[in-house]
Amino acid sequence: MSEETLEPEKWVENYADMLYRYTLVLVKGPDVADELVQVTFFAALKSQHTFAGKSTEKTWLFGIFKHKTMDRFRSSKKNLNLDITDADADRIQFDTTGHMTPSPNNWNVDSEKATENKELAQVLAKCMNGLSEKFHHIFVLKEIEGLSSEKICKEFNLKPTNLWVMLHRARNQLKLCMESNWLTKE
Repeated sequence: MSEETLEPEKWVENYADMLYRYTLVLVKGPDVADELVQVTFFAALKSQHTFAGKSTEKTWLFGIFKHKTMDRFRSSKKNLNLDITDADADRIQFDTTGHMTPSPNNWNVDSEKATENKELAQVLAKCMNGLSEKFHHIFVLKEIEGLSSEKICKEFNLKPTNLWVMLHRARNQLKLCMESNWLTKE
């Protein structure tokens, strides 16, 4: 296996759009997304001497990006109110047998094709931005960054039941938004 080399002069051309689209799903707003992409490239330039060539340039940049995103979440958590309020209540209702009313739609989405669909990514970003800041942070850390529930609870001083409720409500809100903004188009 040959070792990979860095080509910083091509990073913007090769990776900026990809990082930006991914960032829009993680953070609220294009300004923050722009900033995170720039911070990622700057950090990569500063630490390019540490690149060992054992991974691809893309993998290395995404690793830096994930660290910068986590740093941003940690710094913003100080201003984040994680109390659950009536405004956070589910818009999905359940009948007496515990089934959703109305029943969820069948999405019939091919996951392979969905990951390449820019329009889907835009709708998902819009839906993610529609989440309250607390739900957005918690959902991203758990479902996108893959942090364990234990780490999230410790980081934000949450009880596991509160975390579960927040994730449940975030998923339900995303589901409703995706159904009304994406699935109705097909």
